[in-house]
Amino acid sequence: MDTYGDMVTLLLCFFVLLYSMSTISEENWKALVMSFNPLATETLTVTPGGDGPNADADEAGGPVDLQKQIDEDIEELYQELTAFVAQAGEQSNISVTKDGGKIYISFNQVVFFDGDSPVLKEEAKPILDTVSEMLSNAAESIDEVRVLGHTAQANPKRPNNVETDRTLASQRATNVVIYVQEHSEVDPARLVSEGIGQWRPVATNDTVEGRAQNRRVEMIVSGRDLEQELQGGILQYTTE
Repeated sequence: MDTYGDMVTLLLCFFVLLYSMSTISEENWKALVMSFNPLATETLTVTPGGDGPNADADEAGGPVDLQKQIDEDIEELYQELTAFVAQAGEQSNISVTKDGGKIYISFNQVVFFDGDSPVLKEEAKPILDTVSEMLSNAAESIDEVRVLGHTAQANPKRPNNVETDRTLASQRATNVVIYVQEHSEVDPARLVSEGIGQWRPVATNDTVEGRAQNRRVEMIVSGRDLEQELQGGILQYTTE
């Protein structure tokens, strides 16, 4: 009989616990989530549909609305970049495409660097000023800005010197990131540079024109994903 009574007591405590969690306050809910992920406060939102985590996520101000706003900001950024490239014309040697939540911007080497040099050309800076301003306007919705440095295989029959190739590509990407960091409001933790070198060509290295296309700097802008952040995404690296 005692065993049965203990079981009933435990079941009662269990259901009381479930009920208390269904009506948890915003402060207690944040404390619970932070016990698992101390850096998740930026995206914790208790929606107006109720007092606890089971509230309707579709209510105004909830995660669904926040994600919708992020997606709209990234789309607006893409439209602004597209308009900028169209206004600059083909001679600008800049292209912009979009795939899902990512925007791809490609800058031809002619625009940014002299041959075999990692130093930004003066004519590249006004372009980066404009791009940095656009990135600043969407800074709260940006998950990451990844800049990739690419080179071309100078001799189609022989790969470039590995050290020279990788170093040049990395320095170019890094210098672009430095400029964006100094001229935009994007969180520096969300800025990444990579030196790819000759290994991801978009054209043949057998012709001068093809090599010119391969010598480029690419910028990949990713929009935030709130669900991923709550699961421990890049949010843990923010410096704000």
